[in-house]
Amino acid sequence: MFLTPISRISRGISCVRHSVIRNAVSRSFCSDSHDDFKPKRKNIPEGMEEVSDLIDRQVKENQVMLYMKGTPSQPQCGFSLQTVRILNAIGVDFSSVNVLEYPAIREGIKLYSDWPTIPQLYVNGEFIGGCDIVTTMFKEGELEKMFKDAKLIE
Repeated sequence: MFLTPISRISRGISCVRHSVIRNAVSRSFCSDSHDDFKPKRKNIPEGMEEVSDLIDRQVKENQVMLYMKGTPSQPQCGFSLQTVRILNAIGVDFSSVNVLEYPAIREGIKLYSDWPTIPQLYVNGEFIGGCDIVTTMFKEGELEKMFKDAKLIE
């Protein structure tokens, strides 16, 4: 099977066409498709106060919350990857937000924690730190102890 991407920008529409030579099948995926078929995103408030309220709710409603670049299955930076690997190695369940999809949250989380970098880990509503702090705590056994004390792991 041979896929050839071809970009068309005529008529102001950006489309990618994939041609499959073996079966002589052609498919087009256009950005002008009907709204019912477009990916759905949650509405994120634009004002910083509303963003801060949203972050506060997320942090308080999820026992372990990670703000990261990418997703746990596909981290988009090495620091996020390292933090996800540590959390998986410990065996704790966690929720996450991909800040690359939500620019308002990406900026808002830095203001919320007064911490300039991402990823950011929160446990039971408390800011723990970024990748460097999480890594140090993991190496020293403090992170696992904290999760055990919080009864988040056995």
